[in-house]
Amino acid sequence: MTENLLTVAYLVAAILFVLSFGGLAAQTTAQRGNLYGMVGMFIAIVATILNPAVSAYQVVAGTIAIGAVVGAVLARQVAMESMPQLVAALHSFVGAAAVLVGISSYMQVPVTPEGTALAGAALVVHEVEVFVGVFVGSLTFTGSVIAFGKLQAGKLAKLIPLFRGTPVLLPGRHAINLGIVVGSTYLMYRGISQPEVGLESLLIVTALSAVLGVHLVIAIGGADMPVVVSMLNSYSGWAAAAAGFMLGNDLLIITGALVGSSGAILSYIMCRAMNRSIWNVIFGGFGAKPTVAPGEEKKIEGEVTAIEVAETVKLLEDAKNVVIVPGYGMAVARAQGSINEVTRTLRASGANVRFGIHPVAGRLPGHMNVLLAEANVPYDIVLEMDELNDDFPETDVVLVVGANDIVNPGALDDPTSPIAGMPVLEVWNAKTVVVMKRSMASGYAGVQNPLFYKPNTRMLFGDAKKNVDALLSKLNG
Repeated sequence: MTENLLTVAYLVAAILFVLSFGGLAAQTTAQRGNLYGMVGMFIAIVATILNPAVSAYQVVAGTIAIGAVVGAVLARQVAMESMPQLVAALHSFVGAAAVLVGISSYMQVPVTPEGTALAGAALVVHEVEVFVGVFVGSLTFTGSVIAFGKLQAGKLAKLIPLFRGTPVLLPGRHAINLGIVVGSTYLMYRGISQPEVGLESLLIVTALSAVLGVHLVIAIGGADMPVVVSMLNSYSGWAAAAAGFMLGNDLLIITGALVGSSGAILSYIMCRAMNRSIWNVIFGGFGAKPTVAPGEEKKIEGEVTAIEVAETVKLLEDAKNVVIVPGYGMAVARAQGSINEVTRTLRASGANVRFGIHPVAGRLPGHMNVLLAEANVPYDIVLEMDELNDDFPETDVVLVVGANDIVNPGALDDPTSPIAGMPVLEVWNAKTVVVMKRSMASGYAGVQNPLFYKPNTRMLFGDAKKNVDALLSKLNG
């Protein structure tokens, strides 16, 4: 393949990637957006393989075969509720790749496209690219590994305390972060000005950045993990762009910039939705500062009122306006399909049924939207938080399926709450709220929910899938 044809192929792939992002902006066009992305990536891979600079076809073929097998296995075995963990793991791969590319690029003699050795300012620019790329890549790798562990939780959290949902706040953590950044900057200067210790400096920067990635993410509380995943997505994009500069690959630069900028924009939007500061996300530990001393938590007043399936069915049959608020519990129970059948049944009987989606519901931006789309819930009845909050006073029944922190009134009326100031779905303003939960355990943020004790709230305990199936059976009966 000639250089001109390679450039054209990369340009076409880049255009398809842009169209892919545009398609993913709406549920109705998401499938088309994914198709654009797949075609663009296929063109990019084929064009890269046919690049005259590529000669080790056996290595390339083996690598593609391994990646294809791993990707196919993951696609078939990873359930939708585990998608956030998978995304975090994939981010770590991008970071690791950037580190390996950077170290390899540094160890090779850099040359110009004409084949002459780089020197002077061009060499300095190349080495800066290497150090910055390795720094961002190493941070992304370890930060994504910690994010994966926090999202996976369960047994991992018991074995490794860093994977717990609660934030780990070290004394002087901001000074530690600043010290690592300053130290890494000095090591970059040292490595560039003293080539004999350049590789040593680069490896130390890699280690320091790895520590920084761990330290930034362990300081994040569980309720804020969706924003962290989005931010790590941005980091992985910038790491890919840095690798593109090191390799002289224009398409990798474009793709990395697209991912990096879109991830940053999404993180900013989510932070605004959560009343958080984007700077606190970048530097770690936002929303984690203790606002009340241990033992002084605000006491929740009221009593918990349990409800059975039969009573819930009666409430739903009598309701004219119903809002369903899904959360991570719905994902874990894999209840979205049954929820869709309940929705169809209620709508067939004349009820106005809508879904209320919080921007950070689940463990990944758009997690609930993806699950509902998988279950074929109509797009036009899936509404954002801001579109529904004013309608709750006219709502007869709100069915909360496995959600906790996103419906916590303490975020609005308890200034001592760790989630104080975060906009939430104000479901308690409805006539009746039915909350589906396995137990009274707190949510991922580790905060108790006063909603459960309000006089108009009923708790339907048990597995969400079993309870929704039971509701469906009685509604159809």
